[in-house]
Amino acid sequence: MRYRKLGNSGLEVSTLGLGCMGLSFGYGPATDKTEAIKLLRAAVEKGVTFFDTAEAYGPFANEELLGEALEPFRKDLVIATKFGFAGGDSKAGLDSSPKRIREVAEASLKRLRTDHIDLFYQHRVDPNVPIEDVAGTVKDLIQEGKVKQFGMSEAGVQSIRKAHAVQPVAALQSEYSLWWREPEKEIIPTLEELGIGFVPFSPLGKGFLTGAINESTKFDSTDFRNIVPRFSTEARKNNQTMVDLLASIAKEKDATPAQIALAWLLAQKPWIVPIPGTTKLHRLEENLGSVKVELTADDLSLIEEAASNIQIEGARYPEHLQKRVGN
Repeated sequence: MRYRKLGNSGLEVSTLGLGCMGLSFGYGPATDKTEAIKLLRAAVEKGVTFFDTAEAYGPFANEELLGEALEPFRKDLVIATKFGFAGGDSKAGLDSSPKRIREVAEASLKRLRTDHIDLFYQHRVDPNVPIEDVAGTVKDLIQEGKVKQFGMSEAGVQSIRKAHAVQPVAALQSEYSLWWREPEKEIIPTLEELGIGFVPFSPLGKGFLTGAINESTKFDSTDFRNIVPRFSTEARKNNQTMVDLLASIAKEKDATPAQIALAWLLAQKPWIVPIPGTTKLHRLEENLGSVKVELTADDLSLIEEAASNIQIEGARYPEHLQKRVGN
C-alpha cells in the first residue's frame, strides 16, 4: 500500500480508503455482521488505514460495526465519521446545531470504541446554522482532544472558505469520478489554494463504472439507486459508453474498468484519496490493485479526449436530495 497526505493537515492515510456505508445502509440489506467484520479486517491486513463511516449509516449500525471490527487495530488507523442530521436519521432533516454536534461526538466515540475521532465531517451544510458556529464547535472538540481534524462533505466554496477561516478544514468529501466532474470547476481549485485534501466518495459511480451494472440490472427494493435518475433504465443504457471507454483502456493495461477509474482519480492530484465501498473481498482486492496501475500522460490525454465526447445522462440525485449539496 502507498500513502498520501490530505492537504496541509498532516493527516497521512492509505492511498485508497474504504467507504463503509454500503455494509449497513443504502445499497440493500445490511451485510452479515460476521462477513462485514471479516471484510474490514481484511482491508486492514492489506494496508488500508482510512475508514469512512457516519452515525446516519444505519442509523448507528455502521459505527458500531467499525467499533467492533477495528478495535484491535485502532491505534494504526484513521477513522472518519460525520454529524449533521437530526437524530442521526438522514431522512429527518439537517441539524448541525452546536448541541447536536457535541451529542454526536460523544455517542460516536462510544460506538467506535475509541477516545478520539480522527476526522469529523459535517455531513451536509445546514442552512439554519452559521458555518462559523459549526467550525467553532468542532474547534472546541479538537482542543478537548475528542476530535483530531475537521472535515466537510458536499459543501460549496463559500461555506468551505468561511469554515476554514475559523478552523482549518483537513478534507472535503464529495462525489467525484469520471462520470461526475463538477468539482473540477470551483471545488478542486479552492481546495488546492487552501491546502485541503479531497476524499471522493462514489469514485466508481455507485458501482456503475465497474461494468457490473447494465440496463437490465435489478436492484433490491431498499437500494437507493432505485430513486437516482442516473440509474433509470434508459440512463444506464446510454451511460454504458463511459464503461466501454474504461473497458477498452483496461484491456490495454491488463486491468479492470474499476481499476482504471480509480487510477484516473489518483492521477488528478496527489492529495486526492478516493474511498470506494464494497461488501465483497474480491472487489476490495480489485480496488486496491488500482494503486499499482500507472496511467501515463498519453493515457490521461486519451481518456480526457474520449470522455469529453461522452454525455452522461441523468441527475446524480433526486431533487429532494440535490437541495442538500453544494451549499
